[in-house]
Amino acid sequence: MQFGYFVIMLVLALGVTALIGFMSPLRASKEKSGAPQGHDHEGGHDHDHKHKHKLGHDHNSGVLSIDYYAYISAIRDWNPMFKVFFSLAVLIAVIAINSLYVSLFVLITMGFLTVVRGRIPLHQYISTLTIPIVFVLVGSLTIALSFARQPLGQYNLHLGFFYIYTSDADLLRMVNLMAKAMAAVSALFMMTLSTPSGEIISVMRKVHVPKLFVELMNMIYRYIFVIMETNRKMHDSAESRLGYVDYRTSVKSFSGTASNLLVVSLKKANAYYDALVSRGYNGELLFLEREKKVDREQIVLGIVYFLCIVILFAVQKAGLFG
Repeated sequence: MQFGYFVIMLVLALGVTALIGFMSPLRASKEKSGAPQGHDHEGGHDHDHKHKHKLGHDHNSGVLSIDYYAYISAIRDWNPMFKVFFSLAVLIAVIAINSLYVSLFVLITMGFLTVVRGRIPLHQYISTLTIPIVFVLVGSLTIALSFARQPLGQYNLHLGFFYIYTSDADLLRMVNLMAKAMAAVSALFMMTLSTPSGEIISVMRKVHVPKLFVELMNMIYRYIFVIMETNRKMHDSAESRLGYVDYRTSVKSFSGTASNLLVVSLKKANAYYDALVSRGYNGELLFLEREKKVDREQIVLGIVYFLCIVILFAVQKAGLFG
């Protein structure tokens, strides 16, 4: 019975965390609408200003915030190949070992490495985790909960003509799945919130990932920002003309923006391709890369980290956790 209450409290805690993550962008949006907008037309980057006009500075807009925090992370100067292989190795270890304690260890330590060592704001980290938390929570609940016309489980909830039931074994399986999924996500977020996309693509090129795949990934990722910036300008233009004053007008403005976005995006795609060709593009994008050596701290971190995972797994197999 106590374990069932523990699981219920864990689910509620994750639900509250997801709610906080959803409310953060909403609160920032309300503050933005209530405050005068600043216009930074100079070449400098003043991050203390509440401006939203430069691409990559909208800290509450999903992909943009991830890219922004990757550039300001305190562990950005770590060797990108080390970070990529370290996070992938941790992800594989979490999936292969299938241990609740290892999953919780990875979830906590990866969050610590990203937030404390990387100096990423905690509320932004939680906000970034919102979407995975919601998907994992919904998917895990479908595993733990079952329906029947009679009470069949250890815990039963009567809802008129049917029951929702579950058991300690189902709840434990749900918690294990949630912890494993979030641990894997936290490992990947450690990489993405500390490694700019260009460096990740560079690592892929160095390990001889097919050139076509690398080029497509690079162009698609960069073009996301072009489309988002175009959409933002269209939205601001419609909003300045009272295009979102009520529901009916909002629907009409949204449909017009969506249709125009496709046309404008195609035009921009042609323009950017012409710009590439005029600069000597021959099917391969090459960028200046700064060499970042693997230092002693990173090597020690990797060895100690995986030793801790092995020790945790061995202790659990020995039955010392009960």
